Amino acid sequence: MSEKATFAGGCFWCMVKPFDSYEGIEKVVSGYTGGHVPNPTYEEVKTGTTGHYEAVEITFDPDVFPYRDLLDIFWPQIDPTDDGGQFQDRGSQYRAAIFVHNGQQRELAEQSRRALSESGRFSRPIVTEILDAVTFYPAEDYHQDFYKKSPDAYTEDRAQSGRDEFIAANWQKRDA
Repeated sequence: MSEKATFAGGCFWCMVKPFDSYEGIEKVVSGYTGGHVPNPTYEEVKTGTTGHYEAVEITFDPDVFPYRDLLDIFWPQIDPTDDGGQFQDRGSQYRAAIFVHNGQQRELAEQSRRALSESGRFSRPIVTEILDAVTFYPAEDYHQDFYKKSPDAYTEDRAQSGRDEFIAANWQKRDA
């Protein structure tokens, strides 16, 4: 039986591709969650006034691809010490967070955050929040699978973001 997992890691365009190619992951949807405005639009969310995070909602089969493995993909996509956004994308809508859908997800997310904090990988504290999942609103169609629909724009945006340099410097140097 399928489950949902929801992760915010800055611009949702960059959070789809890392999860999108594994057996057991049924779909990855870009969208908005955690805010106070029902059915927000991208134009509203990007103002930073709706309280929403740009996020991805992943539908997965936990018997094929366990939640713990999703966490192992999530952490190396972000700067877990930055609470003001991610990379070039600044503002509350670009904060990183894990939105848990049940107690088991919460326990695993907290264990993974604690392990990362205790690893010594970062000199600053881990500030990525673990929050209860709330209503997820899929983003507009043009945001879905952006890396496939607009590969040149995706590549350019990602290159300008500083995300890949951060990942290379902080995540690829040793295992977490």
